[in-house]
Amino acid sequence: MATKETSQRTKDHEVIKEWVVQRDGTPSVVKETQNDQEEGAVLRIDFPRNENPDLEEITWDRFFEIFDSSDIEFLYQEETEDGNKSNFCKFVSAN
Repeated sequence: MATKETSQRTKDHEVIKEWVVQRDGTPSVVKETQNDQEEGAVLRIDFPRNENPDLEEITWDRFFEIFDSSDIEFLYQEETEDGNKSNFCKFVSAN
């Protein structure tokens, strides 16, 4: 019996963007970490149900500038254990 992989990691921009768009998410940063430099900005994906006031929506170009300048990967899950679309994701160290 094959086991279902519960999460995946990627640095691929198209994979990340497609996953987020399919879930109506938006690329965001934590407001208090936002500045003119990529260094120190904390990336998040905001989903409509969450509407987190501590997050600021950013463009995909800005998102990937920050993403690429950081040593991180996108950890995500396609489906929950019961087969529903999952919104689980986080940014993890690439090392």
